[in-house]
Amino acid sequence: MTQDYWTTEISPTTFSKGLGLKELWQKKYLIWLFVKRDITVQYKQTIFGMGWYFISPLFTMFMYIVVFGRIAGIPTDDIPQPVFYLSGICLWEYFSECLTAVSNTFQTNANLFGKVYFPRLVSPVSVVVSKLFRFSLQLSTFVFVYILYAVKGVHLHPNVYLLLFPVLILMIQCLALGLGLIVSSLTTKYRDLTNFFGVFVSLWMYATPIVYPLSYVTNPTLHKIMLFNPMTAIIETFKYGAYGAGQFSWTYLGYSAAIIAVLLFIGIAMFNRKQKFFIDTI
Repeated sequence: MTQDYWTTEISPTTFSKGLGLKELWQKKYLIWLFVKRDITVQYKQTIFGMGWYFISPLFTMFMYIVVFGRIAGIPTDDIPQPVFYLSGICLWEYFSECLTAVSNTFQTNANLFGKVYFPRLVSPVSVVVSKLFRFSLQLSTFVFVYILYAVKGVHLHPNVYLLLFPVLILMIQCLALGLGLIVSSLTTKYRDLTNFFGVFVSLWMYATPIVYPLSYVTNPTLHKIMLFNPMTAIIETFKYGAYGAGQFSWTYLGYSAAIIAVLLFIGIAMFNRKQKFFIDTI
C-alpha cells in the first residue's frame, strides 16, 4: 500500500489561520494581472478612451458651479469654485467608485470564483489599485486648474499639511475596501441591499463637505454630527493643506483612522467567512 502526500492544501481562511494577508502577499502578482485587466477593459472600444478620465470630473465641476454656486449660492470659503469643487470631486469619485466596485465583488466574479482557486481578496484589492490609476489622471486635472489660478495671482496658501495626502489616500482605500467587503458579504444573501446601498452612497456625498465647506454648517449639533463622518476629516484635511481653507483636527483625523481600521478588520473577516459558502448561496 502506498500513502499519498499532498504538497498543497486549499481550505477557506479562518480566524485560526489569520486574515489571509500572508497568502494575499504571496499571490501579489495576481493583483497586478487583475489591475491590467481592469484598466484595459474599462474603456476598450470607446470613442474618447481614457479621455473620459478628464471629461467626467470637468463635467461634474461645471454642473456644481451652475447648481450649487450660481443657483443655490453656496459659498466656497473664498476659494475659486473650480478649484474648490474639483478637490472634493476627485477624492469622492475615487472613494465611491472603489466602494461600489468592491461591494459587487462576489456578483462580478461569480463565474471566476466557481472555476479556479486563488485568494479571493485579490479581486477587491486589485479594484482599489486599478481605480488609483484613474484617480491619478483626474487629480492631474485638479493640479492643472490649481496651477492656473495660482499663476493668475489667486492666493491659495498651500501648507505643510498637504504632505498628509498619501495618508489620506490610504485611508480612503481602506475605508472603501473595508465597508465594501462588508456590503459584498451581506449582498450575497440579501440582493435587495445592493439597491439600498447605491442610494446610501449618493446621500452620503451630501453628508460630506464636497459641494459646500464645513464652515457653511453653522448648527453646532449638526456640525459635530458631520465630523463623525470618517470622510469629513479626510476631505477637510486635504482642502486645508491644499489652499489653507477648511477645518483641520488631529483628533477627528485620528477618529477617522480608528473607525476605518475597525471597518477594514470586520470587512476582511466577514469576507473570508462568506467565501466558504458563496458558490452555494449565489
